[in-house]
Amino acid sequence: MLTWPRAGGDWGERLPAAESTAEEIAVAVGRHQPLCIAVPDAATASHLRSRLQTRGVGGGHLHLYVAPANDIWARDHGPITVLAGDTPRCLDFRFNGWGGKYPAAEDDRLTARLHAAGAFPGTTRQAVERVLEGGAIDSDGAGTILTTRRCLLHPERNPDMDVSDYEQLFREQLGASRTLWLEHGWLDGDDTDGHVDMLARFTDTGTITYTACDRPDDPHFQHLQAMAAELTAFRTPDGAPYRLVPLPWPEPVHDTDGARLPASYANFLIINGAVLVPTYGVPQDTAARQTLAGLFPEREIIGIDARTLISQGGALHCATMQLPAAPGTATETAI
Repeated sequence: MLTWPRAGGDWGERLPAAESTAEEIAVAVGRHQPLCIAVPDAATASHLRSRLQTRGVGGGHLHLYVAPANDIWARDHGPITVLAGDTPRCLDFRFNGWGGKYPAAEDDRLTARLHAAGAFPGTTRQAVERVLEGGAIDSDGAGTILTTRRCLLHPERNPDMDVSDYEQLFREQLGASRTLWLEHGWLDGDDTDGHVDMLARFTDTGTITYTACDRPDDPHFQHLQAMAAELTAFRTPDGAPYRLVPLPWPEPVHDTDGARLPASYANFLIINGAVLVPTYGVPQDTAARQTLAGLFPEREIIGIDARTLISQGGALHCATMQLPAAPGTATETAI
């Protein structure tokens, strides 16, 4: 699932660049699996369909739905899907713009609108009246959730919830048997209060790859060293230490005003048969692709220039949400 950039949003004069990046993601995904895209209007749907078809993405792999949205960050406003028996269930958590930082009313309604339009066929939708962003959690697919205290315990998300409340929520809604909490980890320019998908990710049930800083003069060094120590102390359900794989630390990436941006290779996207890796035009891009190729030897490794996306604080994982089955057959639906 992608949510297409819109005019009048936060992208301003960078809108064409944001659309170009979104197109690169769409082409890479659409060549491997079906793609569901929420677009702002019918004219965008028509233009986008033509563009993607000329690049080999169309037919049964492309499904467009006209629906209003505030921004593109599908990881945080899209559905979090679990299996209830053999039936995929779309959990529609509340989204409040990362603790009220940005307008989010249309984003918060988007999953319900798309589900009603048939975008998630064969699924049930369950509204969950708790704030939870998909980028705030990572799962090994076998009952373990990885997250950060700094994000989930932020007072503007669910102020009445503590660690035990979240763990109960994850048991009841996600089927999680346990939760690993990171106390440390920080990236300058990150406005999500520490989403784990910029910091540490499962690549299988026994492996975690993570953002590592190897430069003692960098202000991130102590924070990320402390996070690495926490990861070292974590254990798998059978008591074994995790295999920990550090990701390269990219050269600093700045916006046009000189502010540092939260560039991270941890924001990769796993799709059917491939892994999309964010690149930032720095020397470490090659090493990041090589590291992830070693972790996913059976998958194609595809680099996507994420410099425009990171100017708004996110990258490839942030801009996408995986779905459990092929989207519906409608081509353009106004909702």
